[in-house]
Amino acid sequence: MPPNTFGRRQFIVATSAAFAALAASGCRATVPGRPGAQIYGPLVPDAGGLLDLPKGFSYRVLSRFGEAMSDGGTVPDAADGMGCIALPGGKLALIRNHELKVGRDGGGIKGPAFDRAADGTPLPGGTTTLIIDAATLMVDRQFRSLSGTIRNCAGGTTPWGSWLTCEEDTTGAGSKVGKDHGWVFEVPASATGPVDPEPLKAMGRFNHEAACVDPTSGAVFLTEDREDGLLYRFTPTAPGKLAKGGKLEALALAESGPAILPGEWHKVHWIALDNVESPDDDLRKRGAALGAFTFARGEGIHMGTGELFFACTSGGAAGLGQVWRLRLGAGGDLLELFFESTDPAQFNFGDNLTVSPNGHLIVCEDQYTDPPNNHLRGLTPAGLPYDFARVRLNTEPAGACFSPDGKVLFLNLYSPTTTLAITGPWAHLKG
Repeated sequence: MPPNTFGRRQFIVATSAAFAALAASGCRATVPGRPGAQIYGPLVPDAGGLLDLPKGFSYRVLSRFGEAMSDGGTVPDAADGMGCIALPGGKLALIRNHELKVGRDGGGIKGPAFDRAADGTPLPGGTTTLIIDAATLMVDRQFRSLSGTIRNCAGGTTPWGSWLTCEEDTTGAGSKVGKDHGWVFEVPASATGPVDPEPLKAMGRFNHEAACVDPTSGAVFLTEDREDGLLYRFTPTAPGKLAKGGKLEALALAESGPAILPGEWHKVHWIALDNVESPDDDLRKRGAALGAFTFARGEGIHMGTGELFFACTSGGAAGLGQVWRLRLGAGGDLLELFFESTDPAQFNFGDNLTVSPNGHLIVCEDQYTDPPNNHLRGLTPAGLPYDFARVRLNTEPAGACFSPDGKVLFLNLYSPTTTLAITGPWAHLKG
C-alpha cells in the first residue's frame, strides 16, 4: 500500500464511561458501531410527507422551489450547502448554495454574473440569501446573492460574517463556458443583492466541496470531493482578507506506517503546493506525489473549538463513509479517524455535517434508494451513531446548520428545493 493512502478497516468503539454517560442521560443505546441506537427516541412518521423526526421536534417550511423571490426571480433548484449568520436587528441571513450545472434554469438571474454561456445566459449556479426574523422564523425576503458559477456544492461561514461558496466543478474555458471554474467565492451576509463575483484563486482550483475557518489563525480548511482528494489548508496573507492571497498546503502524515485505526491520533504536517490555479486540474495528483494524504471523497467540514470534523462519503472498508477529526495545536496538528461505518443502517454516505448544541455531530446522508432512505445521522462524542431524522422524498438532506443561539436547525431538501427550520429539545442530551 503506498504511503499516501489510508487503510479502511471496520471498527467498534465502546467504553464503560460512554455507556455510563448515556445511562445517566436516560437514553437507550445499543453497542456503538451497530445499527439500532436510539438517542432522542424513535422517529415519528411525518403526516406532511417530508421529514420524520423524534417526538418533541417539528419543522417549518421556509422556502420552496419556484416561489417568487423579492428580486423578481424564483427560488432555484438543487439547494445544497448553507450557512446561518446573525445580522443586526434580530435578523438571520441564511445563505444557500444551488448546485446547478450549465443548461439548468437559474430562476431568472439579474445583475452581475461571474460567467455566461455562449448565448449570453448567466450560468445558473450560485447562492440565494434568505433574511429571517430570528424570533418568529418568518422570511422577510429572499434574493439571488451570487450568480454565474457551476455546481455550488457546500462551503462554510467565516468569523467575519460571510459565506464561502465552493464550486464542485472544474470545467475549463471554452467548454460551453467563457471562464475556468473550480473556485471559492465569498458572499457577505450583509449583501442586499447580487455581489460582484470574485474568485479567490489563491485558494486553489479543484473539485471543491466545503470550507471552515479557524477563528484563531484565520486559516481556511478545504475538502475535495474526489476519490483521491486532499485536505487543504489556506493561510491568508491577511487574516479575514482572503482576496489578498495566501499560501495553500495539503495535509500529510508525519510518519507512514500501518493502516489508520479509529481512535488513534497521528501527527501530521503540511506540504506547500505551487501552481494552485491548476490549469490541468492536477493539484491533488501533484500533492499526493509530494506525500499528501488522500481521502475518499472529502465532503462537509465543521470547525469546533481547536478542532474540526470532516466527512468522507465513500471512505472505509465497506465504502459507506467516515468522519475524521483534525485537532489543531501549537505543538503540531493531530489527525484521528473518528468514525467509520460498517453497516448502511448506521451511516450511509455522509455528506454535509454540523455540530449540535449538545456537541453531537449531525450528518446528512447522500444516497438514493428505492424506497427513499436518506437520514440525518447523529454521532455522539463517544462515536455512537443514531438516527435523528429520515427524509421521506427521494432526495438528499443538505446544508444542515444551526442558528447562532443553537435553537434552530436549518436544513435543505435538495430537489425540489425545500428549506426547513427544525426546532426541538436539542440541549437536554449531553451524552
